[in-house]
Amino acid sequence: MNPNANQQGRAERTHIREASPRDIPGIARAHVDSWQSAYRGIVRDEYLDSLTYEKCIRTWERRLAGDEAPFLYVAVQPGEGIVGFAACGPERKGDAAFAGELHAIYLRPGFERRGIGRRLVAAVARRLLREGISSMLVWVLRDNPARGFYEALGGRRVRERVVVIGDEELVELAYGWDDIQSIASAADDEEADGSS
Repeated sequence: MNPNANQQGRAERTHIREASPRDIPGIARAHVDSWQSAYRGIVRDEYLDSLTYEKCIRTWERRLAGDEAPFLYVAVQPGEGIVGFAACGPERKGDAAFAGELHAIYLRPGFERRGIGRRLVAAVARRLLREGISSMLVWVLRDNPARGFYEALGGRRVRERVVVIGDEELVELAYGWDDIQSIASAADDEEADGSS
């Protein structure tokens, strides 16, 4: 028996669609739970423990109401609700080489390594292509072991910067794709672009 068959089956049952305002509580849950799990030991515990769903809901409400609101996709699984999300849009700092940016992608703990993240990135890439954007970058904490995910998708390390999270300076790395067409066509179904 293929040990990945059950995981693959779960990914196939997961529906990827464009988010709506009613999804914000589920997005906030995925965001907070992912940070508190994935960044433990990287970001100070005091900062992680201060994150709440309520604060995150307010942050996402403000972001989505703003003039530069990101395009937002959710992964929804029967019986579980929103298990992850991805946000994208034009690159936010004026990078000359990369026009698009994967602003965020987070999965609730226990939903990693099921193909859901790949499908979310494919949805993001298709959306950016529809907007006339064919290159993309994503920023990730250097010490985040999940950065191998971006390497597996063909991203190459292109930038480095220092960011402050809480009161701590941390290093972020940017992974870039000169052409996101291959990511956009990697998904095995069309539901990720919201068309089904």
